[in-house]
Amino acid sequence: MAKPVLIETSARHVHVSQADLETLFGKGYTLTPKKDLSQPGQYACAERVTVVGPKRELAGVSILGPVRGETQVELSLTDARSIGVTALVRESGDTEGTMGCKLVGPAGEVELDHGVICAKRHIHMTPADAERYGLQNKQIVRVKAAGTGRETVFGDVVVRVSDSFALAMHIDTDECNAAGITPGFTGEILD
Repeated sequence: MAKPVLIETSARHVHVSQADLETLFGKGYTLTPKKDLSQPGQYACAERVTVVGPKRELAGVSILGPVRGETQVELSLTDARSIGVTALVRESGDTEGTMGCKLVGPAGEVELDHGVICAKRHIHMTPADAERYGLQNKQIVRVKAAGTGRETVFGDVVVRVSDSFALAMHIDTDECNAAGITPGFTGEILD
């Protein structure tokens, strides 16, 4: 049975806590949704920040909403190296023991002592998708991206199952560019 999955690029972005949002943009500030993302309830915001590392900075980095319990910065390994930070490959939310950076907004700055990660390749799916594909939450699979002129098999892809998800695989910009993946590309889960 074929197991197709949309492969999307997850570009550099920041998830912020309410407290850090208010430090960066002002007391009582709320995020301004700009564009809905493929995952239900998730959106790109009009707000942007500068991510500052020991070597350089990345200006205009998108904030994704809604606010979270803890601020987290998701970069590709290339982005992280360029600013002088070692980003560990982790699932979203798993920030313990990671490096930090500084975030700069129009109203203030936040110095993070941890929270910079390179997001582990993952597939969002509903329980119905998981049942149809014979997969389980936290299972590790491989996904083939063929027909791009740069055929790639992505290993170490974690399956994440929730009623609040929509079927899609997320990889960072380094991985997307290396495989020649363009918007709307569909790969296939191999196992």
